[in-house]
Amino acid sequence: MTDRYASFVQSKAGRALVKRLGLPDPPRLRRHTPGDPLVAGPVLLGAATGGRLAEPVGKILTAAGVELSDPAAVDDTAARFGALVYDATGITDSTGLRQLYDFFHPQARALLPSGRVIVLGTPPAECDSPREATAQRALEGLTRSIGKEFGRGVTAQLVHVTKDAGNAAGTLTSLESTLRFLLSGRSAYVSGQVVRVGAGTAQPPTDWDRPLDGQVVLVTGAARGIGAALARVLARDGAQVVALDIPAAGDELAAVANEIGGSAVQLDLTAPDAPTRLAEHLAGRHGRVDVVVHNAGITRDKTLGRMDADRWDQVLDVNLSSQERINDVLLARDLIPAGGRIVSVSSIAGIAGNRGQTNYATSKAGVIGLVESLAPALRGRGISVNAVAPGFIETRLTARVPLALREAGRRMNSMSQGGLPVDVAETIGWLAWPASGAVSGNVVRVCGQSLLGA
Repeated sequence: MTDRYASFVQSKAGRALVKRLGLPDPPRLRRHTPGDPLVAGPVLLGAATGGRLAEPVGKILTAAGVELSDPAAVDDTAARFGALVYDATGITDSTGLRQLYDFFHPQARALLPSGRVIVLGTPPAECDSPREATAQRALEGLTRSIGKEFGRGVTAQLVHVTKDAGNAAGTLTSLESTLRFLLSGRSAYVSGQVVRVGAGTAQPPTDWDRPLDGQVVLVTGAARGIGAALARVLARDGAQVVALDIPAAGDELAAVANEIGGSAVQLDLTAPDAPTRLAEHLAGRHGRVDVVVHNAGITRDKTLGRMDADRWDQVLDVNLSSQERINDVLLARDLIPAGGRIVSVSSIAGIAGNRGQTNYATSKAGVIGLVESLAPALRGRGISVNAVAPGFIETRLTARVPLALREAGRRMNSMSQGGLPVDVAETIGWLAWPASGAVSGNVVRVCGQSLLGA
């Protein structure tokens, strides 16, 4: 689906009109292409007094081929950076927050288009005092505001990194995977998010350009839209993709599977025997499934007062209950091994609600509950569980939305445009990486920092 307004804005006449009338100005976003440099320019790395992460982060970025700059050595007001990274873990009370101003204020105009801002903090629940927890919680307001202020495709994120040194290697590997995702073009439509990197096991890849080599990945709802983009991105990253969809979408499903060299499974996930049949297929063909991506979903929109019971039941069954049933069977049969990943697709509707979608919003909020409850339960088995929550994504579904609502969905975010299916796919890909094992229990919004929801 073409965003004609965004295309017009890039023209000479469009640029002049936007500037004159103060209209929304959708920037060209830097998206990932294999072979791209990790970041578009030098990275300015700073730290609060007593920060514990600047040194390991510096080593990670240097090893990744990133050019680092030291704030103390920057005396050129014309200097431009691909990213600003700040270790705020040393801030232990509210007075220390002044250090954020001292770092970011001089650099507020120094970022290149589609630049990145990453602030590293400590989870407030792990802080040693109420004052420290207060200061660390304040970092969310900083990053979310920067994401709305800097413009030009700049994104801003807060990464909470555990103090737990129980598995320091796993934590640092997952910190690296998170930095690589957030600094790169893969995260073009992710902004204003809080990502938690905890303790856990994680396996760095041999080749960061193919971080899913050797992994068997199941993608449900893979015939079209976000699911098809998912299959392509995961295969590009080295995965052996098992693409699943309903029999009615068989032709489209086969086309996707053939394109990526994967396999196709036609199955109605709401059938009583679907979990067993799927488990038997995976066990017989692959012996395991390293990553399960629950992408299949439907809408049956009506206001609650006008909604019949079938619309309610269908949406809850496909979007939520089928995920629970499949997880139960695959886990009971030990088909998801240690180091496995479960990634579910929620929605911004599950966070903010949506008129006419009480069934859909209920199901997608339930997906968030599934992640929050399963993550600690599966930690001991070395399996991570996360969700993504897309906002307005340009698909055939959103193409049917009335024009006024469609334009509102596109413009009411920090990027002033809708996202693409590949943006959701790239985010899920990062959560699926073996290197992301210590990232669990997260719900990451892929919404361009939508003005709706938290």
